[in-house]
Order: sequence, then C-alpha cells, then structure tokens
Amino acid sequence: MTLSELIRRFRTLANDKVEPYFWSDAELTDWFNDAQDQASVRGRLLRDTTTPAVCRIDLLAGQQAYPLHPALYEIISLQIQPAPDHPRRDVRRVAIKAPEWLDQHARDWRAMDCPAIWALQDETTLTLVGKLVDGEVLEIEAYRLPLRRLDQPSDEPEIHQASHVHLIQWVLHQAFSIPDTEVFDPQRSINAEAAFTRYFGPLPDSDMRRITREDVVHQNVSILA
Repeated sequence: MTLSELIRRFRTLANDKVEPYFWSDAELTDWFNDAQDQASVRGRLLRDTTTPAVCRIDLLAGQQAYPLHPALYEIISLQIQPAPDHPRRDVRRVAIKAPEWLDQHARDWRAMDCPAIWALQDETTLTLVGKLVDGEVLEIEAYRLPLRRLDQPSDEPEIHQASHVHLIQWVLHQAFSIPDTEVFDPQRSINAEAAFTRYFGPLPDSDMRRITREDVVHQNVSILA
C-alpha cells in the first residue's frame, strides 16, 4: 500500500473524510513512519546482511571504536574478514560481551594484543577488543529500521505488504490519544494500540534491551522507548 492509500484507509476508519480534516496529512505521515519503526523493532521485520552502510565496517589498526548505522537496532552476529594481503585467511567470529564479563574472564582485555574476537556495544558505537589490521572488514548481520522515511504519496513501507494495513492501528492509537481535542477518545486509542501489539508484538523495555545486548546471541540497541 502507498502512503496515500494508508492515509485514505485511516480517514475512513476514523470518520475523517470531510475537509477540514481533524488530522493533517503531515501528522498522519509522521505517525505512519513511527508505526513502521515500531513494527520493525517489535516484530524484527527487517533483517539485513547486504546493505554496506549498515552491515560493513572497514577496520583500521589502532582504532577500536566504530559508529553503528543509525538504522541498526539489533545485532545478530559479527565476523571479521581478513585483509586481502594478510597471511592468515581465516574469518573470525566476534562475540559481544559486557565489560564485567571481560573483567572476570580476560582481565588484561583493555591491552589485549591478540586478534579481536570480542566487542562491546553501547547505544551508537561498537568497540572491538583486541588487535586489528588495516584492511580487515567487520561484517554485521542485524535487524534494522527502514532506511527511507515515508514522504511522498506514492511511497510504500519497506516492511512486507501483508503488514501494511496493520500500521493503521498505531496511527489510530496516536490520533485518538491527544487530550483536549474534539476527537480525544482514550478507549479507542487503547484498543487500537492493543490491536497493533497483538499483530507486531510488545516493545521490549530498556532493561530487557540492556540484558539482551550483553552475552547472548542477539544484541539490542535502545532506539524507540
């Protein structure tokens, strides 16, 4: 569905078909972008291994910290491809660990001189632990947010088309939750949010994202709460 089709469907469900509208197209566009972000995080809908800006970092000797792409919110796996001219051709898997884990299991990790096999992750940065070589490449498998915002009437959400119509529930939730307006309807807002959650799942809270980020397979980045 295009953005214009989604807005038309919303106006039908919200009984907002006659100008002047209760909600502007600009407001609805913002909420549909929010809805797609929410859906992507809740449902882990956009897995990526191929977008270079998201999934590839060229490494440099002596540089340990690297910014993550702003659309990336959950790392699935990391591996380092060797430099083309390096005698060792093995691919190294990299595990994300908490500083406390490293303190317990590798007390000299801050000065470690062996090839990097661990990493620390915070909200926007990945810090590799160990020695890096010029020309090595970090490959990231991750879940991400949409790369393009909905803007033009012909734009379509990046998530699967079967999920497009369910984005409307988030927009209904937002539209009817604004207090001190003629259309304020808290119960309808609650019902719409519940319908959205039933389809896409709950949003992980900050504690769950922090716990998940450390020492398990999937590594979450706090991004929506």
